[in-house]
Amino acid sequence: MGKQQKRDRSNLIVLTGAAALLAIAVNFAISAINSKHRKKKEIPGSNVRVNLTASEILKLAESIIKKSKQVHDAVASVPLDKVAYVNVILPLADLEAQQFPLIQSCVFPKWLSASEDVRKASAEAERKIDAHISMCRKREDIYRVVKALTVTGDGLSTDAKNFTHFLVREFERNGVNLTLSKKEELQRLTANIDELSMQYIHNLDDDCSFLLFTDMELEGLPPEFLKLQGNRLILGCGNFMLRQKLIMKLLSITISKKKKKKKRKKKKRKDNQWHHVVVYMYRLTMACLRKCRGRPKKYWGEVIRHDMLLLQLTEDMTHDRKVWRSRIKVSLEKSKDGKRKIILKSHQISPVLELCKVGSTRRAVSISYGRRCEANVTILEKLIQLRHKLARLLGFANYADYATDVRMAKSSSKVFEFLESLSASLNDLAYRELSMVKALKKKEEGECPFGMEDLPYYVKRVKDQQFHMNFGVIKQYFPINLVLSGIFKICQDLFGLDFKEVEGAEVWHPDVQLFSTSDLSSKGLVGYFYLDLYSRVGKYAHTCVVALQNGLLNNGSRQIPVALLVSQFEKKVDGHPGLLQFPEVVNLFHEFGHVIHHICNCASFAKFSGLRLDPDFVEIPALLMENWCYESLSLRLISGFHQDITKPIKDELCKSLKKWRCSFSALKLKQEIFYCLFDQIIHSTENVDISGLFKHLYPKVMVGLPLLEGINPASCFPRTAIGYEATCYSHIWSEVFAADIFALKFHDDIFNLQAGLQFRNKVLAPGGGKDPIEMLSEFLGRDPSIQAFLDSISGTN
Repeated sequence: MGKQQKRDRSNLIVLTGAAALLAIAVNFAISAINSKHRKKKEIPGSNVRVNLTASEILKLAESIIKKSKQVHDAVASVPLDKVAYVNVILPLADLEAQQFPLIQSCVFPKWLSASEDVRKASAEAERKIDAHISMCRKREDIYRVVKALTVTGDGLSTDAKNFTHFLVREFERNGVNLTLSKKEELQRLTANIDELSMQYIHNLDDDCSFLLFTDMELEGLPPEFLKLQGNRLILGCGNFMLRQKLIMKLLSITISKKKKKKKRKKKKRKDNQWHHVVVYMYRLTMACLRKCRGRPKKYWGEVIRHDMLLLQLTEDMTHDRKVWRSRIKVSLEKSKDGKRKIILKSHQISPVLELCKVGSTRRAVSISYGRRCEANVTILEKLIQLRHKLARLLGFANYADYATDVRMAKSSSKVFEFLESLSASLNDLAYRELSMVKALKKKEEGECPFGMEDLPYYVKRVKDQQFHMNFGVIKQYFPINLVLSGIFKICQDLFGLDFKEVEGAEVWHPDVQLFSTSDLSSKGLVGYFYLDLYSRVGKYAHTCVVALQNGLLNNGSRQIPVALLVSQFEKKVDGHPGLLQFPEVVNLFHEFGHVIHHICNCASFAKFSGLRLDPDFVEIPALLMENWCYESLSLRLISGFHQDITKPIKDELCKSLKKWRCSFSALKLKQEIFYCLFDQIIHSTENVDISGLFKHLYPKVMVGLPLLEGINPASCFPRTAIGYEATCYSHIWSEVFAADIFALKFHDDIFNLQAGLQFRNKVLAPGGGKDPIEMLSEFLGRDPSIQAFLDSISGTN
C-alpha cells in the first residue's frame, strides 16, 4: 500500500469507526422496536434448531441414535467383496453431515439455556449420544468393511481416500483391530488412566494449604486485595459448603439492607451495587450446584473452580481498582495472632509473586506452592507407566509418539527438534532479560541471590518502569460494540467478507444475535454465526467458539457452516455501555478468528470441516488474528473513548502496547518450553526420575537460573495429567506458524486483501482435508520457519 493510501486510511479511521458504531446502534434500536411484532423466520441453509423444549431434546436425541444405528447396520451388512464408495463411505459421510447440526442442537442448550429442565435434558441427551458414538467407533463389523475398501480402492478420489484412512486410523486407535484379550487390557488401561487423571486434579482442587503473613510481610499488595481476599479466599478453596454458607450469609445481609433502603435514599446506589454482586455470587453458586448434582463428588472441584473464577477479582485489581472499591468489603481472614491467611491457589499466589516487595515472602510462597500435593508425583509416575503400556499395545514405541501421530508434528522426535531449536535461539535474548531483572534486584535488595521466585515481581517492575501502562485507562477506549464493528470492518477488508445481522431470527435469549456472512465479490452466502456475548445466570463460564453446523462442498452443492461465539462480557455497567479490558479485546479477536475459519471452510467431508482439524493447526488462524490488536491502524479502527467515540486510542499508546507485548517474551517463552520439554521427555522415555529431571532441566533451559530447593512442580502440573499429555508444545507450535504467516504476508500491509483472500482460499477453505504443512508451504511459497517468530518477540519485526 502506498504512503498516500495509508494516510487516507488513517484519516478515515475515526469516521469509519464512529459511523460503524452508529449504524449498529440504529440497527439495534430498530430491531428492538420491531422484535415483538415480527414472526421468527427460517434461516436458509441452517439445520440448527434453537429453543427446543426438554422433551423435544430427548426425542431428537433418540431419533438421532435410531437413524445412526440404521445406517451403521446397513454399512456393516455390505459383503466384503461388494464394498464401494456408494454403499460404505457415502452413507457414513452423509450421516455425519446431516446429524452434526442436530446433535449440536441437543447439546449446546446445556451451556446457554435459562431453563434448568432444558439444561438437564441437554446433558442427558449428550450423555446418550456420546455413548452411542463411542460404541460406533468400536464396531468391529464396520471396521472390517471400511478396511476392505482401503484394499480395493474402488477408484476413490483423494478426499475420499483421506476420509477412509481417517476412519481406519480412528478405529485402530480405539483398539478395534486387537485380539479380545488385548481389547480387555486396553479397556482396563483406559479406565485406570481416567481414574488416576481425575484423582490428580481432585487432589489439587481439594488442597487448601495456606501460609500466614503479617501485613508488613505482604508489603506491596494493594489494600483492596487484602480487604477483598476474604471473599476470594473461600471462593478459591476446595470446600464447596464454605462457599454456599458465605453466599447465603451475604444474601441475608443484602436482604436486611434492602429493608432499610427507603430510610437511606443517599445510600441507594451503594445498596444496589452490593445487592448486584451478592446475587450474582449466589446465582453462580446455585449454577455450580445444578452442574454437580448427580455427579460423583470428585468432579465437583473442577466444575466449581471453573465457574467461580468468573469473578476475576485479581484482574480487576490490577487493571481497574475502581471496580474493586465497588465490590463487597470483607476483611481477609486472620489467624488468632493477627496474621493474614493466604491460600495456595493461583488466584492468590500470582498477585503475591507479582506485587509483594518482600523477597522472603515471595520465596516462602513459591516453595510452599511448589510442594503442594506431593502424592501427585506418585500418581503421575503411575499415569506415565500406564500410558506407555497403552501406546505399546496400539503399536507405538511410547506415548509421545502415539499422541503426536495424528498431529502436524507426526513424531516426538520432531517435537524435540522444534523445542530445542527454539530454546537455543532464545538464549541470547533470555540472558539479556535476566541480566536486567538481576540488576534491578541488586539495586533494590542488595547482594541477595536471584531465584526463580523473583521473576514475576521483577519482570513486572521493569515493564512498569519501561511502559507505564495503565490498563484501567486503556479499557475506556474499547466499548464492546465499537470493537465488534471494528472486527467486522477488518475482516471485510482482509478476507472480502460482508456481515449483516439477520433480523427476526429465532434465538434463545434477547441478547443473542445472528449474523450472515457473504462474499463481497459474488454476494454468495458463506455462513452464519451467533453471538452470545453477555453474561447471565446459568450460562457457560468461558469464551469459546462452538461449531453448530459444519460446512462442506460436494458435487457442486454446499452445506452452509454455522458457528456460535460465546463470551461473558458485561453489557452495561452503572448504566454505561460495557467496556473491554485489553486482554478481552485480544481474546475476542482470537475467537473471531475461529469463527472466520469455520465459516470459510469448503472441505468435501464434514469430518474435515470447520474446527475439526489437526490440533496443532486449529489455533493458527486465531493466533494470527491477534496481531491486529497491536497495529496502530487496526487499533484506531476498533477503539474510541467511551464518552466520545470519535477519539480513538493515541498512536503513542498503540506503539507502547506493541512493545509491551514482546517485552520479556524470551524468559516467559523459555519457561513454557521447559514445561513442554518435561512433558515430552516423560512421555517418550520410561522410568524417568521426575524430581531429578526437573533439577537438571530447569537451569539448562532457563539460562542458569536454578530450581528452588525442595519443590517438585510435577505434583501441580495438571496439563500432564489430563488434556495435554505429551502435547503441551502445541500452543507454541501454533504461535510460531502464525507469526511466520503475519510477518511474510501482512506485516507491511495489514489490510492486504490479496494476501487475505489467498489465506482464505488456500488455508481456511481446505479444512482438515489437506495436510497442514502442505497448505502452509503452498501459501507461504516456502517451508515454514521459526525466524519470524524470533524476530517478533525480540522486537526487530
